[in-house]
Amino acid sequence: MGRGRGGGGRKAGGGVGITASKSGDFSEWYTQVVTKAELADYAPVKGLIVLRPDGYSIWESVRAALDSRFAAAGVRNGFLPVLIPESLLAREKEHFEGFDPEVYWVTHSGGSELGDRLALRPTSETLAYSLYSKWIKSWRDLPLRMNFWNTALRAEIKATKPFLRTSEFLWQEGHTVHATAAEAEAEVSRMLGIYREVAEEVLAVPVLAGRKTDSEKFVGAVYTDAIESMMPDGRALQMGTSHFLGQNFSRPFGVGFLDAENREQHAWQTSWGASWRLIGAMIMVHGDDKGLVLPPRVAPVQAVVVPIYYSAEEKGAVMAEAGRIMDGLAGAGVRAHLDGREGLTPGFKFHDWEMRGVPVRIEVGPRDLAEGRVTIARRTGGEKARVGAGGAAASVPGILGEIQSEMLEAARAMLRGMTRRAGSYGELGEMVAEGGFVLAPWCGGAGCEQRVKDETGADVRVVPFDGEAEGGGGGGEGPCAVCGGPAISTPAFARGY
Repeated sequence: MGRGRGGGGRKAGGGVGITASKSGDFSEWYTQVVTKAELADYAPVKGLIVLRPDGYSIWESVRAALDSRFAAAGVRNGFLPVLIPESLLAREKEHFEGFDPEVYWVTHSGGSELGDRLALRPTSETLAYSLYSKWIKSWRDLPLRMNFWNTALRAEIKATKPFLRTSEFLWQEGHTVHATAAEAEAEVSRMLGIYREVAEEVLAVPVLAGRKTDSEKFVGAVYTDAIESMMPDGRALQMGTSHFLGQNFSRPFGVGFLDAENREQHAWQTSWGASWRLIGAMIMVHGDDKGLVLPPRVAPVQAVVVPIYYSAEEKGAVMAEAGRIMDGLAGAGVRAHLDGREGLTPGFKFHDWEMRGVPVRIEVGPRDLAEGRVTIARRTGGEKARVGAGGAAASVPGILGEIQSEMLEAARAMLRGMTRRAGSYGELGEMVAEGGFVLAPWCGGAGCEQRVKDETGADVRVVPFDGEAEGGGGGGEGPCAVCGGPAISTPAFARGY
C-alpha cells in the first residue's frame, strides 16, 4: 500500500474539519456535518436552506426509492401549483386552522392588491380535493390514487435546523380516493409499510410504527398512523405519516360518485407524506465525530479511488491502474470517483472523504503496483483489507452490501438500547429525562396524556402496533402509569424534534 504524508497541516471541509463531538454537543455537531460535508447551506432568508449537489443527490435516491414503490403499488404522479386561494381554504376551516399560524400569504400582484389572498401551500388537501370533486363522477373512476412531489411552506416558529425544521421543505404527499372505508384503510397501511421499508432498507434507520393519539393526529383525519425513529441524543423524530381521512374532506368538498346501483355516495379518502426529514435522521443516526457515514444505497459516491504517488514516474503508472479500477467499478454498477486533485496529501484526501461519508475508499500506490494489490478501507469501523488489484472492483458491491446490513443492525441495537419500560409515573419521568422511548401503560385519557407532556416534555409518539415493541402495542398491562386507572394501551412516550 502507498503511504501518505499526513494531512498537510489543514483538514477537509473548507479548511476546518468537524470540531464538535457527537456526544459532547450534538446540535453543533449535526450542523457542522450538514454544512461542512456540503449537503446544504443556509439561504439568505431565515428558515430556508439550499441543497448542494451531494444533498440533492441523496434526496434523489430517497425519492427514487419511494417513487418506484409507489408506482409498483399503482400510484401515479401529478403536479399541483403552490398558490391556494383563501376562499378555497375556508371550505375546510377546521383542517386549515391547524396550519393558519404558519401560512405565508401572497397579498399583491405587482403593485395591485389581490382581492382573494393566496396561501403558499402548507399542504394540498384543499386544492387536490376541489379538483377531485370535478374528476370523479362514477364508481368506475375509483380508486383515484395520486402522489405529488413538491415543496411545502410553513413559517417555522421554533428554532430551525437543516432537514429537520425549515420553513420550506421538499416532500411528497399522496392523496387517494376510494369507494369503501375498507379500501381506504388498506391504503393507509400499505403506504406506511412503504415508508418503513425505505427508512430501514434504504436509509438503514429502524423505526417504531403505530397510531397517533387523537391529540397528535393530523387535523382533519379520523386517525393517523406513523413511523417514529430514535436519535442518538434521545429525541424521537417522526419519519412518515399515513392518514385515514374517512369522509371528513369528501363531504365539504363534494368528492362523491354514483355507485353501481346509480346511488350518490361520498368517497373515502387517505393522505400520506414523508419529507427530507428522512435525510436528517440518516445523518444523526449514522454519523460520527469524523462526519457523515452514508448508507451505500443513497451515497452519491459509493467508492472513491485515491491514487498515491510522489514523482512523475510513479504518477503515470499509478494513475493508469486507478483508471483500470474505475472502469471495473463502473462495470460493476458502483458510483465511483477518482480523486485526482493535485497539491493535496493522501492524508488530507482520506480525511476529506471520511467526512463526506463515502462508504469505501480504494488506495493505490507504488508499493501496491509492485505487489499487484490495493487497499480497500471501509468508512464504518475503519477496517482495511488488501486485495488483488484485478479483483478490487468485483469485490466492492459485496462490501457495500455488508456495510448496508451492518449499519441497519447497529442502528437497531441502538434503538433497542434506547427503548425501555416504565411501570410508574416516577419511572416514566426519570426515563424520559434520560432520553429514548419509554413504554408505559396508559388509560387513554387526554388528561393523563397532557400531564405527561406538561411535566416531562414528552409526547405520545405512537401507540405501537402489536409486535412492534416489547411491552408496547394494543393492550395495556397493569394500571395507568399516570393515574392508576385501568390501562387500555402501552404507548411510546418520548421528547421529540
